[in-house]
Amino acid sequence: MEDAVKVAIEVIQRYDFFAVYYDHGGAGLANAFRDRMHRLVVKEMQERTRGGGGGGKGVGWEKVMSTCFEKMDEEVTGVECGTTTAVDEVMETMGSTAVVVLVSREEVVVANCGDSRAVLCRAGTAVALSHDHKPDRPDEWERVEVAGGRVININGNRILGALATSRSIGDRYLKPYVISKPEVSVIERTKSDTFVILASDGLWDVVSNELACEVVKRYLDGHIKITFSEHKDGCSGNHAAEAAAMLAKLAVARGSTDNINVIVVELKA
Repeated sequence: MEDAVKVAIEVIQRYDFFAVYYDHGGAGLANAFRDRMHRLVVKEMQERTRGGGGGGKGVGWEKVMSTCFEKMDEEVTGVECGTTTAVDEVMETMGSTAVVVLVSREEVVVANCGDSRAVLCRAGTAVALSHDHKPDRPDEWERVEVAGGRVININGNRILGALATSRSIGDRYLKPYVISKPEVSVIERTKSDTFVILASDGLWDVVSNELACEVVKRYLDGHIKITFSEHKDGCSGNHAAEAAAMLAKLAVARGSTDNINVIVVELKA
């Protein structure tokens, strides 16, 4: 597995932090992001609210999250060192996608960079909270070409024929065509919001937003019953974790050959 997940409860100002990272460089960047990204968010929030108190609603989340992703990108590509000698040839081709969700009682904040995805279940209906950064997405294709790059079809559309996502953290060798800037959205919570699913593309390649939400909904409502081994799955008794594990098993059963990591976040009042 090249994925990593992070859950940090009340990481700052009543916000819980959830993230899925997918390392496509094979050298452990996802684990580095798991240990570092939420700390960058905390630091950025503290700096922005210092002297003003509070935080939360009214925060310029797009700027906050874009800054954190940029700093993470600088750390892993060696930009902040000021020289290219700080990055060896292996680091040049390392990268990771990231989908980050912060949840408070009032809102859900989503920052996505890459082809992982976050989906909300609202009144029983699947609502996409992020949109995959695929090279063949029209606006991404145009952005890449304007920057001087090309989208080449080699076993699917890829940036310069190499990478199947048009945004990621890292991947220095594909800059400026592949960027680390996330798309950020802030969704006001309603009483009909029941849960959020975050997952890497190993799930979404074979399971639709609608099916994923229906499966989780039916499981949490008790209409689907599956016995989990606590020793094997590490989620026995935690219904959200069990629902996430069930989605991963469903993806495998449907033939997914990519990495699969899933988080289900129950939205309780």
